[in-house]
Amino acid sequence: MECRDGCAACCIAPSITSPIPGMPDGKPAGVACVQLDEHLRCRLFRRPERPAFCGSLRPALDMCGASRGAAFVMLQALERATAP
Repeated sequence: MECRDGCAACCIAPSITSPIPGMPDGKPAGVACVQLDEHLRCRLFRRPERPAFCGSLRPALDMCGASRGAAFVMLQALERATAP
């Protein structure tokens, strides 16, 4: 599966606890990463400063579903299930 154009659910829905350039404390769930460009693409993709968490995400039907909306629902459920 390939990333959907204009989706960016994985850059918005989950929390990221490690530093991100421009977000030294990471980001809370539901907040867009500052590294998203105007086309909802990651400016850090394939760069060494990209957080390991982000690099570990791989588009798959069980994470992304059949639409952007489904991806948000699935990632929000995962966020709730893994919250401390």
